[in-house]
Amino acid sequence: MKKLSLAKELSGNVYPGRGIVVGRSEDGKYAVCAYFIMGRSVNSRNRIFVEGEDQGIRTQAFDPSKLSDPSLIIYAPVRVTGNHTIVTNGDQTDTIFDGLNKGLTFEQSLRSREFEPDQPNFTPRISADMLIENGEFSYQMSILKSDLMDPSCTDRYTFSYDKPRAGEGRFIHTYMGDGNPLPSFEGEPTPVEINGDIDEFTSLVWDNLNPDNKVSLFVRFIDLKTKRYEMRIVNKNN
Repeated sequence: MKKLSLAKELSGNVYPGRGIVVGRSEDGKYAVCAYFIMGRSVNSRNRIFVEGEDQGIRTQAFDPSKLSDPSLIIYAPVRVTGNHTIVTNGDQTDTIFDGLNKGLTFEQSLRSREFEPDQPNFTPRISADMLIENGEFSYQMSILKSDLMDPSCTDRYTFSYDKPRAGEGRFIHTYMGDGNPLPSFEGEPTPVEINGDIDEFTSLVWDNLNPDNKVSLFVRFIDLKTKRYEMRIVNKNN
């Protein structure tokens, strides 16, 4: 596999769904994560990101009167516990958070979960865990998906990345593109370039998401020495 342009990966896919990017900044000083959501239905598009508990964020209905089903769209995508920053596309954020606090690993924590029950798409659950200790940075990514769209079987994949290089990251998302049913992500997380400072990177991601389908974006840069962070939230609904 070769490192690809994140801008091209985003602009070339009209509907990647929800996506997570994790890596190291171009100058090597920061651990980087981004999480975006997209939507096709009124219910899915009726969302914003707001700051939440545990140094994280949560989704919220932009117009509460239009919220028809909160079960799969209202959750905390980002939470922090100890040296771990957790980023996911669903309420498995809480499962990982609780598991890590009980001494379980990232992978063990997700053993109790499977893909989303949204037939016929059976949307994959994608997750990431960023670990920063003593100035060192590593991360893991996971995808839980139906076995060839068969809801009776869950495929579980975990990918681990030690000492990521400056200017490089991995990108995982829920769908290969638009369709009916939506085709689930396939293969390993895509190696991508991490370019610019936090504002340049935020603009790169947001500007290359499909303008009709994008909903919200979260970006965080964490200083590897101090663990202090900056974050950006961009919402289409303002």
